Amino acid sequence: MKIAIGADHGGVELKAEVEKYLESQGHEYRDFGAFSTAAVDYPDIAVQVAEAVKNGEADRGILICGTGIGMSITANKVPGIRCALLSDVYSAKCTRDHNDANVMAMGARVIGPGLALEIVDAYLNKDFSNGERHVNRLKKIAEIEKKYNK
Repeated sequence: MKIAIGADHGGVELKAEVEKYLESQGHEYRDFGAFSTAAVDYPDIAVQVAEAVKNGEADRGILICGTGIGMSITANKVPGIRCALLSDVYSAKCTRDHNDANVMAMGARVIGPGLALEIVDAYLNKDFSNGERHVNRLKKIAEIEKKYNK
């Protein structure tokens, strides 16, 4: 699987841990930064990851900042992106199963690396259920997106 990954300065260290995991699992990834703990603006990175997923350059995206909140808000501004802010394994499975989330966000100051890797594993290894009720709900979300992105 091709993964677009990015973090701001608050998530750069956890991003390195996630990248090691991705390599160990045989995933390809493209790192959109940050590459140090020097302050950067999270919207600049989040939009690049979201656009890579939207444009088909990546199958899924992973975003990490201090809380994950800013990254998820930004990614969800890109049409076609469904970014879930995750801090537990159950939600990681459900967001794939029910919401077909194509980007996930985490907070490096909220969860530790052990849990973060479990969340990434659950997110990457769960497929969308394609259940009729879930498909219908995603269609409704897409219609709302169209209405407000004229």
